[in-house]
Amino acid sequence: MTFVADECVLEAIIVRLRTDGHTVHAIRDTNGGATDPDVLAIAVGHQAVLLTQDKDFGELVFRLQLQHLGIVLIRLGGVTFADRAERVANVVANHANELPGAFTVISSNGVRIRPATTQP
Repeated sequence: MTFVADECVLEAIIVRLRTDGHTVHAIRDTNGGATDPDVLAIAVGHQAVLLTQDKDFGELVFRLQLQHLGIVLIRLGGVTFADRAERVANVVANHANELPGAFTVISSNGVRIRPATTQP
């Protein structure tokens, strides 16, 4: 699977997903300082699901209905970096077919996957 990792995504998550064989384009390496709408457009350009810790993407997708190919919002405060990477990797492995086109939230309480309406 192909992902774009927003600047706020931990390096441990990026490394883990790459180790698992996924392609991860890190915004911090190529487009540092990009606005949220630009990050979303970059993910669409890469035909990728966006990984982020920024709740603002919910507004962009649901209220402003900007185009996307899927968003994974990581809300795992208070969890070690290694455990965050493991949880994200497990969600990707167990829900790979559900992530494209959906708005997914990974939290300490579990995983919520909500189909979103604005896809190319």
